[in-house]
Amino acid sequence: MSTRKDMNIWPSVTCNDPLAERDWLARLGFEPGVLVEGDGSGEVFHSEMLWPTGGRVMVSSAGKTDSTFATPVGSTSVYVVVSDPDAVYARATDLGAKLVRDMAEEDYGSRGFSIADPEGNLWSFGTYAG
Repeated sequence: MSTRKDMNIWPSVTCNDPLAERDWLARLGFEPGVLVEGDGSGEVFHSEMLWPTGGRVMVSSAGKTDSTFATPVGSTSVYVVVSDPDAVYARATDLGAKLVRDMAEEDYGSRGFSIADPEGNLWSFGTYAG
């Protein structure tokens, strides 16, 4: 049995409105982490949202001056391991999230679902932890 603490891979989400994305993620259950903004222009250079049981995702502006690592808005897909997918599903429903894949029991031993955020990125939440 592995005792890994997988915190060394951070997916990145590029957004038209990264502050709204951070708020949306917080209402799903993520915790706010670092936020580095521009000079009042609304540009987010770097930000992190942390999942309470481990892992994080970076959220940044689509129109950053330095677009070296920018991905097209709505092109990201992230899987988040959760112990209680029903609780996250309820929060997603309360947010009015677009359901992409309804809650399901998978034959590989996971229970989970997938939604799209307001920017079009896909977020899957499930119990499968590898």
